[in-house]
Amino acid sequence: MPNDGVQTIRITPDSSTMVKKLGLLADLAGTWFGQGFNLIARPDFAGNSDLYLQLNETHETLKIDPIGSPIPNRGFGQDDIELFGLTYLQKISDIFTGGALHIEPGFWITQPNTNYPLEQAPAEQQLIFRMGSIPHGSGLIAQGIAKPFTGTPVLKTATEEYAFSAFPSFNSTPFGAIAPGSPNAPGIISAAGSSEKLSAESLTPPVQPFPQYDLTNPQPIARTPFGTNPPDPPLPAAINGVPMQDVINDPIKLLQQVITEQLKGGYTFDGVALNIATQAQITFATTPNKNTPNQPVTVPNGAGGVENILFLDGKPLGNGQPPAGNKGPNAFTALVYATFWIERVNHPKRPTFVQLQYAQMTILDFQILHLLQQVPGFPPPPNPPVAVNLGWPHISIATLRKTFD
Repeated sequence: MPNDGVQTIRITPDSSTMVKKLGLLADLAGTWFGQGFNLIARPDFAGNSDLYLQLNETHETLKIDPIGSPIPNRGFGQDDIELFGLTYLQKISDIFTGGALHIEPGFWITQPNTNYPLEQAPAEQQLIFRMGSIPHGSGLIAQGIAKPFTGTPVLKTATEEYAFSAFPSFNSTPFGAIAPGSPNAPGIISAAGSSEKLSAESLTPPVQPFPQYDLTNPQPIARTPFGTNPPDPPLPAAINGVPMQDVINDPIKLLQQVITEQLKGGYTFDGVALNIATQAQITFATTPNKNTPNQPVTVPNGAGGVENILFLDGKPLGNGQPPAGNKGPNAFTALVYATFWIERVNHPKRPTFVQLQYAQMTILDFQILHLLQQVPGFPPPPNPPVAVNLGWPHISIATLRKTFD
């Protein structure tokens, strides 16, 4: 006998029913526009450096539309379930040149609690996942939790590095990427407060720090400010009052500056935080000091994964293992995690408006030829330099507001 809970014919219900079914994702619907920042390290083929650090201030348009009908998922261990969700199309361009940087179609979906597998959201919270497709040749599923909040988002608190985020760091410092026995698995994410000057002590094997991340190293150097056509102008001293070195170390500082200014204007906040990741557990360094213990973080209901085309994977067809002398992956996407804050911004004398802020960390694994350095407690480095495989943080942030479309 068929399960009567999921209908064979999917009739589109009225709008109020669909909005109710979206639950904590309902306020995502609409067209969002605003500004952000993007940081990504990539191999440098100009021959002048081992990597190129690309920095962009960005314009972003994010169009999100509710799906007009339920999405039935057929069960076996339990009855069928219905999912509800929204489609999105994200477009990001450079704020100065208008050059294209990113396009991503995808879905935000809510999932009901299930018994097989046993997956239950805490009271007043909701299971969610995001599916995204990136034309570079990567696709992701990142699952997590939507949770209501009341209070100031994003800023550092006594208990959280970023209020209402499940993740203790969005730091940009590269780190050792390959876990023993687990190729292409992300390693230990650098702690908040780390800087590239500390990278020699935070990496195994230790390497010379990368000057691209350190503004005390003079130009010319293999990094860009915001326009990418040479000659590059010098980097600004600050963006919206945030020192440029702080922006490079942790771009989420730009989100925090927005909230700080709104607090000065008398605004208060409530809303929903979305925390998602492509795996259930991520290990973060606890402090910038390499001698302190690391912190495994269990992402609430985190699950999913990333798929890459063979070019990014860097592995030959066959047994899946690189042959001798293989350089390893080409910018293999190993991990994605993100926090989205859907913020209702309230004022006693002004209209309430809705603001969307997000911070997303994508870990790209690839090898470079780089100088190993002698560090006490480690064996002498080889000479000439050898290829080291590192995890390279690709960080995207933005503050968006709803607009008409």
